[in-house]
Amino acid sequence: MFADLTPLRTSADYRRLWLGNTIVWLGQAMTALAISLQVYDITRSSFSVGLVGLCSLVPLVVFGLYGGAIADTVDRRLLGLYSSAGAAGLTVALAVAAVLGFHRVWFLYTVVALQSVCFALIAPARAAMVPKLLPAAQLPAANALTSVTNTFGMTVGPVLGGVITGWWGYQAAYIVDAVCFSAALYAMWRLPAMPPEREEGKRGRASVLDGLRFLATRPNIRMTFFSDMCAMVLAQPRALFPAVAGLWYGGDARTVGLLVAAPAVGAMLGGVFSGWQGRIRRHGLVILVSVAAWGLAIAAFGVTRNLWLGLFFLAVAGWSDTISMVFRSTMLQTATPDEMRGRLQGVFIIVVAGGPRLGDFLAGSAADLASPGVAVTGGGLACVVAVALLAARWRAFARYDARDPQA
Repeated sequence: MFADLTPLRTSADYRRLWLGNTIVWLGQAMTALAISLQVYDITRSSFSVGLVGLCSLVPLVVFGLYGGAIADTVDRRLLGLYSSAGAAGLTVALAVAAVLGFHRVWFLYTVVALQSVCFALIAPARAAMVPKLLPAAQLPAANALTSVTNTFGMTVGPVLGGVITGWWGYQAAYIVDAVCFSAALYAMWRLPAMPPEREEGKRGRASVLDGLRFLATRPNIRMTFFSDMCAMVLAQPRALFPAVAGLWYGGDARTVGLLVAAPAVGAMLGGVFSGWQGRIRRHGLVILVSVAAWGLAIAAFGVTRNLWLGLFFLAVAGWSDTISMVFRSTMLQTATPDEMRGRLQGVFIIVVAGGPRLGDFLAGSAADLASPGVAVTGGGLACVVAVALLAARWRAFARYDARDPQA
């Protein structure tokens, strides 16, 4: 039942890459919190803090596809190394500015945007490296370990960032983050060269349009994106947590914190207890069931008015999301040829980053037009209906077999 650690035992390169990524996620979560606190300290405006997310999202969406195309053109190791070095340099710039007392909101926005550009270059390259470091049978375990990394950073990083910032100031959080990048740089440095595999006689830069054309002919890969959007767009309740904390539970900011943490805790448990996933072959069917389970858990959260029961349902949703993520990532890695992996990972980043933001807007609008309860429960049920319709339209997705991956 516990997470399969075989990828960490069998590949020293993957082990260094995973450990470096874990440390970097922790440091980046600290920096993200410190930037939000610093922006609020300068402006005393929640709207200005909200713009931090917009400054991060727009470059991520714009450069996501191009980052994937670059990853399918050049040595992925060098792309990851240089992009990580650029991100580390930006964190050093934050630390230097804070030490010198240079507190300007436009500077923080600019750094956040440039950091997103670096991430849009790093993420497709790093994801495309993993199938080159591990056999296909170990990819579900590797993706489960990645989910542990992500949720660990999202839960522990902000706590450490708040403590360090409160004791020693913003510059301390930025300095710690800059040091954390040394782990990623070392891991990238030790990797072998990883140029993308190209067809004989095919040269030049990989085309974004070629990647989209390839996706248009691969219904199973498209379904991994569509199913995730059912959950993240139709049943994403996080924008309503401040409202429901008071209206449903009579709570305050601490209650909001519990609501935000519950899905992350569930996701963490989903990664820790992921040992069974390597024995599953019907990846498409598991994705459909997991997304439906997310929708049902969110709908159940919408009708309960007991805080601990609500937290339980949110944790179940987070657990379901981790299972879905593991198998969606595995399908994308195994059913995509190496020369296309970077570009498809770029699309994956856009869906993962943009879907929840669109879901926030949809949930907020529905809550204003009706009520938070209708928005949450209705969104959860809409997710279940949508994924059922998709399963009925593309029935081959539920029959997808990992032993014979077909895109």
